[in-house]
Amino acid sequence: MPITARGVIARTPGAPGKVEEFTIDDPGPGEVLVRILASGVCHTDLGMKRGDYGTGDFPHLLGHEGAGIIEAVGPGVQRPQVGDHVILAWRAPCGECRFCLRGLPHLCAASLNAEKRMRTMDGQTLSPVLGIGTFCTHTLVHAKQAIPVSPDLPPAQMSLIGCGVMTGVGAALYTAGVRPGTSAAIFGCGGVGDSVIQGARLTGATRIIAVDVDPRKLEWATQFGATDTVNAREEDPVERILELTGGNGADYSFEAVGRPQTLMQALFCRDLAGVCVLIGVPGSDMTLELPMAKFFSRGGSLRVSWYGDCLPTRDFPLLAEWYRQGRLNLDDVVTRTISIEESEAAFEAMERGETLRSVIQFEPQAVPA
Repeated sequence: MPITARGVIARTPGAPGKVEEFTIDDPGPGEVLVRILASGVCHTDLGMKRGDYGTGDFPHLLGHEGAGIIEAVGPGVQRPQVGDHVILAWRAPCGECRFCLRGLPHLCAASLNAEKRMRTMDGQTLSPVLGIGTFCTHTLVHAKQAIPVSPDLPPAQMSLIGCGVMTGVGAALYTAGVRPGTSAAIFGCGGVGDSVIQGARLTGATRIIAVDVDPRKLEWATQFGATDTVNAREEDPVERILELTGGNGADYSFEAVGRPQTLMQALFCRDLAGVCVLIGVPGSDMTLELPMAKFFSRGGSLRVSWYGDCLPTRDFPLLAEWYRQGRLNLDDVVTRTISIEESEAAFEAMERGETLRSVIQFEPQAVPA
């Protein structure tokens, strides 16, 4: 029997998202209905709302960092079960595409999603952001997108593992493969950048250099493990990173902004044969003009990190356990907890640089209509 839910819907590019009621059909084969307990407000949602990544899929059900409880399962679903607490993943390997068959499921080309069974009250089919949609009381996802975690862990912190934290930690852990005793430079110290810092610390990097133009974000970066900070508005970050590394440059660099200028800085602050990782999502009109001889002479590699090259079934429980052990600081990533009606204000606070993450929290007694 279909239910009525409430969520933040963006109907047209650039317009504010508005809280509306919408309907969700019963879960189909391999699908689950999730009651959302908490959802992080990520910069990607702002880009989707503005139409930065294309305008063909409106209206959007915003949100893609979510934690909740399974309320119903479709035919054939054995796991998760009703009542399980879960973190939602926007990548769920299919097991059958060319990458999965090569043993590279983190590159799955046919990631599993639920069928589009959510509609506005005037009959428009909703496109949930990244196949999830979490700024809402309930959402419908593929069962393999719902990763069980212990029910005693706080939903606000767990929701952030679903995208930003996993992306950053995974970029250090898996995409770059940061090794103990090395140096890393992180450009952009928002929620993702600070998660890179934590990932570099967890892997044993001994010099972790945070680069940003906002003194407040640089101060936050030190809380997560940065050993040095560079205000790129006040000094040349490449020159300063070279000074901090004995004239050699960083072994690893990470661009968590999505801009050509910062990517160039990240490329040329590296030591010889260093690894540069692009994490920030660029706009569709952005281009990079690269001095090829200089790039060649530096050697090393430029890599793109999708979702931190993670496997959610392996890595979400791992990060949740690191949080439980006190090794992964998620409490300080949650800058504010808000209601669903405050999502637009959260985007504005994000653009002003006031938050790492605002997290929407829902009343625990929420039930399907």
